[in-house]
Amino acid sequence: MSALSKAKGFKKSKSGTYLSIGTTAFGAISVIKQARKARVESDKLLLVDAVVSAAAIVTGLAILYRELKRLGDDDVLLG
Repeated sequence: MSALSKAKGFKKSKSGTYLSIGTTAFGAISVIKQARKARVESDKLLLVDAVVSAAAIVTGLAILYRELKRLGDDDVLLG
């Protein structure tokens, strides 16, 4: 098995999904900083950018959560 195919398999594993959730949530820290800076500077365009970025993070987390639930359903033995 090549390293590339192993990496693709990891991306679809529970561990890979947890890692993706963590990195996506970590990205929220920079968005929070950006929103605070926008408020202090009264920069509406920067604030809109922060809001759109936050919406993207929330959507990404929801998709990853759904993937995690799907992976959990596959692990259960149906009988």
